Order: sequence, then structure tokens, then C-alpha cells
Amino acid sequence: MRDGGKTRVEVDVRVLASTARSLTDMIAAGDFREELYHRLNVVSLRVPPLSERREDIPELAADLLRRVADATGLPSRTIGEDTLAALQGHDWPGNIRQLRNVIERLLILAPADGGPIRADVLPNDVSEDAPSVLRWEKGGEIMQLPLRDAREVFEREYLLAQVTRFGGNISRTATFVGMERSALHRKLKSLGLHGGAPDERAGPDSAD
Repeated sequence: MRDGGKTRVEVDVRVLASTARSLTDMIAAGDFREELYHRLNVVSLRVPPLSERREDIPELAADLLRRVADATGLPSRTIGEDTLAALQGHDWPGNIRQLRNVIERLLILAPADGGPIRADVLPNDVSEDAPSVLRWEKGGEIMQLPLRDAREVFEREYLLAQVTRFGGNISRTATFVGMERSALHRKLKSLGLHGGAPDERAGPDSAD
């Protein structure tokens, strides 16, 4: 019956009600009518928060990315493995709505190089939860590798940076990183950073 009316109107409806709060706790506190709760609670479904279904985040993020691209007219992109790992590590207090906002931000702020979206464009509240390795330049590459290969990538980049730091002087580099000079030569060669054997005639401070 309409409000203020006198004629009954036949309707066929289904009522869906949702809340992020515990209604049973609210009933105990006197903040929610128990009668209304029992009227509504015919079939109860619990939808877990995003923090409890992190394995779904890559698929959800990809779908949201396509939706945002269609809505904004921006070209669709792929999401880098480092970015996905950071997204999966966040707690998402705002659930899907928050994830969608972050995806929209990523699509807008990502460099126009057409490559995968990197973790360095994530908002601070998401990136601060991520391990520091994900903010490294090669974080996206490392996250796709097994431990052994990831260790090799790190060693290559680390030793290249140290050799460059000491102007190519292998002896000084070896001293700083705590390796024997000959062992460093072998390691550099195995990583594809040095093609020759150490020069035994060279002085202790010679550059190779």
C-alpha cells in the first residue's frame, strides 16, 4: 500500500541488503532492530574483503584496467609483475572501490612508452607496504624469475655498479665487496660482465 494510500498494489520484488558492519554486534548494542534483521536474513552471503582474496587481484586489476581504459578513452596497458606484487601486498581497506581508483591513477600517470605499468607510479599509501625490491628499476624483471635467476640478476647489477663505482679497477672493487681478485674475475665472467682472465702481471691496483 502506498504511503497515504488506501489501495493495495501487488508487487514482485527481491530485497538485497548489504553492510560492512556486524549486525549481530549492532543488535547486541541496541543499534539495530532484531526484528528487521530476521526479516532480511533469509539467505545470508558473506563477501570476503579484498585482503582475504589477494590471489584474485591480478584478474580484478586487469578487468578494471580494461573498464577504465574504455571509459576514459586511454589506451589499455598491461600491469608489471612488480606492480601486481605490490597490489597483492596491500590491505585494501576500501576494497574494490579503492582498487579501481588506484588502477585509474596508474593508467593516467603511467609513462607513454606503452610498456607494462611499473610500481613507481603507485600512490604512496600502496607502495609504502611493498618490499623495497619492487621499487628497484629491475623489480618487474625479478618478480618473474625463480630465486636462482633473480639472484643472478641482482649480482650482475650489483657488481656492475661496484666496478663502475671504482672506475673499472678490479682490485679495489674486490677489496670493497669482500672477494678475492681472481674470484671476482671469475664471477664477472660468469655473469657476462668480463670476458678475460685476470692479468697476473698487472699490479695490485691496476684497472682491468
